[in-house]
Amino acid sequence: MYKAILPITAALSLAALATPAAYADEQKYTSTINISGVGEIAAAPDMAVVTSGVVTDGETAREALTANNEAMTALVEVLKQAGVEDKDIQTSGFSVQPNYVHTDKRDENGYRLPPKISGYRVSNNVTVRIHDLDNIGAVIDSAVTVGANTISGINFAVSDTEELMRDARKRAMEDAMDTAKIYTETAGVTLGNVISISENQNYAPAPMKMGARMAMAEADMAVPVQAGEMTYSITVNVQWEIKQGDDKSE
Repeated sequence: MYKAILPITAALSLAALATPAAYADEQKYTSTINISGVGEIAAAPDMAVVTSGVVTDGETAREALTANNEAMTALVEVLKQAGVEDKDIQTSGFSVQPNYVHTDKRDENGYRLPPKISGYRVSNNVTVRIHDLDNIGAVIDSAVTVGANTISGINFAVSDTEELMRDARKRAMEDAMDTAKIYTETAGVTLGNVISISENQNYAPAPMKMGARMAMAEADMAVPVQAGEMTYSITVNVQWEIKQGDDKSE
């Protein structure tokens, strides 16, 4: 039995000794460089989104709803008169809730008495897209005049960003390539094939200029509004192979 095992053990040992050498000949290590580039595009918005609505109270739910319906009908009508189309007016919130009166009184067992319903509150909101930015202040003023008592904010936007994002991507890639060339030229190597490309995108309002704010404040408008600019940004992450100085392959 001893003689039968010995040849097998020797064969396995020789195979183990040969394996690292074979892998060393076949294994090829690739040097890489990873660079991020940023491309930014600023554009004036051509649309604003405003959320406005009416909150009404009444002794009964019916009374509060009737008052709310009347005010909302007037609000929608004034929006249409201001040039806002039906497709740009969308109901974004509606609720009917009781109003409670709390008390510190307690029952014979010492427990605090539950709150009582003192009336009802109805809330109805609409989200409005306004394409005539010069008319935003007048629209808001008219809405408040006919009964709108909630306005949650104004969000500006560019309706079509496809061309903007295309330009931002080009700038981001050029930025990444320029930076990569600085590193490789300094290191005495050259860029090889692109291994991977990924991106992140975001946008944010650009800071307004003081002159623009002052001009709006002096304008004859019930609600001063300044659109400013939107900044769209792309961050691209690129990985390249690196060709060493003696690497003549293309």
